[in-house]
Amino acid sequence: MDKDLKKISDYWKEIYSSKVKEYRPFEISADFKRYASLFAIGNSYLYIVNLHDFELEYVSESVEGFVGMKAEDVELQDLMKTVLSEEIENIKLKSRVVSDFYTSFLDTDSALSYKNMFSYRMRAPSGEIKTMLYQAIPLSVLKNGMPEHVLCIQTDVSHLKVSSTNAVSFINIEGKKSYFNVDVARGKFDPRACHDGNNDLSELISEREKQIVVKFSRGLNAEQIARELNLSHHTIKTHRRNILQKSGCTNTTELVAKCLINGIISPSLG
Repeated sequence: MDKDLKKISDYWKEIYSSKVKEYRPFEISADFKRYASLFAIGNSYLYIVNLHDFELEYVSESVEGFVGMKAEDVELQDLMKTVLSEEIENIKLKSRVVSDFYTSFLDTDSALSYKNMFSYRMRAPSGEIKTMLYQAIPLSVLKNGMPEHVLCIQTDVSHLKVSSTNAVSFINIEGKKSYFNVDVARGKFDPRACHDGNNDLSELISEREKQIVVKFSRGLNAEQIARELNLSHHTIKTHRRNILQKSGCTNTTELVAKCLINGIISPSLG
């Protein structure tokens, strides 16, 4: 496993560190720390990584619940070691798609406008397996278009009935074109291998259907949802069938994962 993780870190250094030639620390203000404390509470943690050397320049204190170490002692390798061994190949492919998106597909001026998201599974210090939602966005970009400092937020979404998927989403934070659920099988970013950002899943399903998806994410079945919404279970099953068809999913677990990555379901739902 350590060899596989080293291959991933070596790839990152080859792609990023070779082009971020100078070390420049990220200026972490008191305001940033205050806002960070609002994001990294309870079931999440965040950190800033410098792509020059992949050193962590800031780690929230909440990381201790995920790695069993104090924030000041945590290095990137410690976070990577929590990833389940069966997830590593997928992480490798996701990393390649993410790097290809930022370094080959996007123009220089657009890098700061996109965050990337995907899910994976990790093992906590207690031995419990958790499903995590990973979100990352560049905080600074060099003149050559290479991200320099990246903010990463990791959220425990185990309370949602969601699984790890083989897809990455790239979401434009300014409301422009996004690329949802990009298949990572080829290890390269392909805009054709995703949902059209101008016709994304959130626009395809109705408010009632979104409500039902949220109920599914909490582990409720059709009959339980029907009781809560005062509908017949046949109506709920019809909605489920329609949502699966619209989303291209084969089951509710896959559906919930796709809705989470598309922002239809909040990671904080529980």
